[in-house]
Amino acid sequence: METPVFEEFDPASDCDCPGCTGRRRAGGAQASGAPATGAVRPAARGALALAAAAGTVLGAGHPAPAVAVTHGPARPGLPAGDEPDTPQGRTAPLHGPSGRPARPGGPGTLAAAPATTRAEIINRAKKWVAAEVPYSMTAYWSDGYRQDCSGFVSMAWNLDGNEWTGSLPAYGVRTSKDRLEPGDILLFHNPSNPQNGSHVVIFGGWADYTRTYYIAYEQTRPHTRKQSTPYAYWSNSGRYVAYRPKGVSEEPAGGPGPTDPDGQEGGASRFPGAGYFGPGADNAHVTRLGRLLVQRGGARFYTTGPGPRWSDADRRATQAFQRAQGWSGADADGLPGPTTWSYLVGGRGKDIPAAGTPGPAVPDPSSHGVPGYPGRALFRPGAVNAYVTRLGEQLVEKGFGTHYTKGPGPRWGEADRRNVEAFQRAQGWRGGAADGYPGPETWRRLFS
Repeated sequence: METPVFEEFDPASDCDCPGCTGRRRAGGAQASGAPATGAVRPAARGALALAAAAGTVLGAGHPAPAVAVTHGPARPGLPAGDEPDTPQGRTAPLHGPSGRPARPGGPGTLAAAPATTRAEIINRAKKWVAAEVPYSMTAYWSDGYRQDCSGFVSMAWNLDGNEWTGSLPAYGVRTSKDRLEPGDILLFHNPSNPQNGSHVVIFGGWADYTRTYYIAYEQTRPHTRKQSTPYAYWSNSGRYVAYRPKGVSEEPAGGPGPTDPDGQEGGASRFPGAGYFGPGADNAHVTRLGRLLVQRGGARFYTTGPGPRWSDADRRATQAFQRAQGWSGADADGLPGPTTWSYLVGGRGKDIPAAGTPGPAVPDPSSHGVPGYPGRALFRPGAVNAYVTRLGEQLVEKGFGTHYTKGPGPRWGEADRRNVEAFQRAQGWRGGAADGYPGPETWRRLFS
């Protein structure tokens, strides 16, 4: 007897994630297997009858395939762009230019994790950030990896295929918050509840000394991004688990080097990590970075110091050095990475040109497609930069400066946060959408 083929479409939902598609094909039942209401729809009744009639065929050693029931969480009232929506595909092989699998095998085989380094992981992640790879759970980028959150991590970890949040843990080892290092991941896998979509991000280092914010590299709508993120994540924070890639080398090739004159273990070649630089950072590595930048022509950016507390002077001097090398986009964001560090400590590349020297114009910052928005990292505790002043002045102009007793000024403070919160609530936002920290939509409305 030939098994009948049928497909039911649920007009109440057009979500194309694997979970919703699977439920529509199964007759519209909820994740628990129960109908959405007490009555069974005619189409579903027909499907049940058809399944019963074909029971002898379907029951003969053909288990029903598992369906991933994950899609982006519904968050009414959140401003567009401030929260992710990240459905994901299942395991799949790498894809070639034709959009078809380039070779069989790869994903799901639990092969040994390939050898890599933390610097390589972050550099691969930065390539997608710079290219602004569009988010898609069905499309594949030119490197063969699926353009969703788990495909992004598969790419950064250099896996043999495209994994998903249900299989990525097999390629990692659980770790703790206090042992997180750049290249590790924070993963939330929740296949049983489609309203709390699974997600995974790459840890890029701590954004402040309190370890309440970190730099996250992630694939989300509309495209790959890098930004300061609250630990462990904006939502479902308590359900994220940290993993270290199994194949990562914890030391540079040849192991740690000798201690250099500044007391840095590993010598000039060792990058201390992205977590030591950025708003809120206060450590000897920041001082060393500033001194290296001064030696390379960056003295004019400093009125005092350099010193151990990260400042806008450090960011501008770093960006000037990066632009002197001809870099742009994410490679000239003013935050030192392994390549910037190796150029500075190794005396490589070009020096920072003197003020007034003709060169490429510095464009107005833009994040999430919002002109002038420099990113969340510049509006956090410990941040000191010109964008905080600019934000405060615009809040005052819009009538939301009541919490300032002086200023506004370049140092982020509670008065800035409360004024931003007042502006967000005036837009009708509540909860996490009105936390007092400006996202791209807050910035767009404030400066429109």
